[in-house]
Amino acid sequence: MKADLITIGDEILIGQIIDTNSAWMARKLNDEGIAVRQITSISDEHDHILETLSDASENVDLVLITGGLGPTKDDRTKDAICQFFGTQLVYDDNVLKHIQALLAPRGVQMNGLNRDQALVPESAVVLHNRMGTAPGLWMEKDGCVFVFMPGVPFEMKTLVSEQILPRVRTRFKTTPIIHRTVLSQGLPESMLAERIADWENSLPSFIKLAYLPNPMHIRLRLSASGEDRDVMNKVLDEKVEELLEIIPEQIFGFEDETLTGNIGKLLKQRNQTVGTAESCTGGNIAHFFTSDAGSSDYFRGSVVAYSNEVKEKVLGVPEKLLIEHGAVSAEVVEAMAVGARKVLGVDYVVATSGVAGPTGGTPEKPVGLVWIAVAGPDGVVSKKYNFGNDRGRNIVRSSQSALNLLRNTLLK
Repeated sequence: MKADLITIGDEILIGQIIDTNSAWMARKLNDEGIAVRQITSISDEHDHILETLSDASENVDLVLITGGLGPTKDDRTKDAICQFFGTQLVYDDNVLKHIQALLAPRGVQMNGLNRDQALVPESAVVLHNRMGTAPGLWMEKDGCVFVFMPGVPFEMKTLVSEQILPRVRTRFKTTPIIHRTVLSQGLPESMLAERIADWENSLPSFIKLAYLPNPMHIRLRLSASGEDRDVMNKVLDEKVEELLEIIPEQIFGFEDETLTGNIGKLLKQRNQTVGTAESCTGGNIAHFFTSDAGSSDYFRGSVVAYSNEVKEKVLGVPEKLLIEHGAVSAEVVEAMAVGARKVLGVDYVVATSGVAGPTGGTPEKPVGLVWIAVAGPDGVVSKKYNFGNDRGRNIVRSSQSALNLLRNTLLK
């Protein structure tokens, strides 16, 4: 079974807002075993709407459309619906009463525009929108189901969850799809694929593997399709356990987890604390930590030692090390970590020093060279990395690599 997602609105096409509706709906449909053929954003033009609906009707079984159902003149979806389905607009008393009930507590007097939101295509099944004034509309043509919804995300999500998906399950027979997402850090995509090649080749035919890389990490998405959910879940769990045995140092979490979140769990279990000493990452690692709710339980603070003067005067890095080895070196980054541990009074510190770029590199220390160190109760470890020549990406990769080195240090 296939579906199309259509968003209507010039505000999307000019970049004024980002279409988050389609991403959310695509995930929900995929969970139901419905493959999305394409996602389309179109203008509020009458003919453009008709053309897009016609194309969808010839290629898919289900079309979910958001936007263009408002009461103002720039919302033209309902007129296009009437032409496409050969119907007319009529007032729906239930919708009108619902609009009145929503407006009354706010002290808003109903005007003609509000009243016109109760106009619905005569042949539509009206879906109650308890979160807003524009109802959802379920319509069918030549075996294809079209569902029109308001573009406001919380209204759309309520309609999809409470009304549309239950109807879709009754109307169509679908094959369940179950996903597992494994989060890895520390190996480039090609090296990771080589490391797990035998495991990937052992996957049964009903499980597909996708590599989803970004500067933060690589997601390995396992997708199982079949009739028996219990069997699929069992095999997926077994395959994930096998993967954990193959690349334990690279796997830091699952689904939507974060490196800092999982590090925080380890620290809380041990009643330990952490801080950062950052040069090239400029406080980005601290930002990752403090983005997690509850991080004050274990994260104490950060020293952004961007200059050699701060490294020396605040963190106590000996001037001799800076002169002999330079700021981007194992010796200096280890001294930063040890010094920050004393200054911040924490159990662990992760430190970074590197050449983020795009300038400042030398043949001996090119752009993308980063040294990372972790100091803890059992001493200090450091590691050298080479990330590339893009400044923004280098900062993100340095931050994630530093966190993964900290995680592995904690686990050991």
